[in-house]
Amino acid sequence: MIPKIIEEVGFDFSWDEEDVWKLDYPVVEMDISNLEWHFELPFWSYNDQCYNLSPRQVLNDKDKYVEEYDRTMNADLTYPIDIMENKGKYLILDGLHRLLKYKILGYDKVKVRIIPRDEIPNISK
Repeated sequence: MIPKIIEEVGFDFSWDEEDVWKLDYPVVEMDISNLEWHFELPFWSYNDQCYNLSPRQVLNDKDKYVEEYDRTMNADLTYPIDIMENKGKYLILDGLHRLLKYKILGYDKVKVRIIPRDEIPNISK
């Protein structure tokens, strides 16, 4: 069950990441600041509990959250971050670990693919 705080920011539909990967949209650059709000929400799991760990927590305490930090640092930046505009914000459909890695490495810009909302029927679970 997705927490209300995550639904409220715009994650009000479910999608299949593999279906997102199949879409053909151009890769563009975007300021990382447009996506950094994702760092504040508990998208990840810790200690066998769902949705209780935010990327900001991992950023601030890599020694405590070793598994997510390692996963972040192993993320492949050759792939863009897939995003979609919803409720006035860009939502990450795939690539949160890549976004955090970009931040850790000091990047100001990230590579993204902007997926239009009319693709929701094609990517929905």
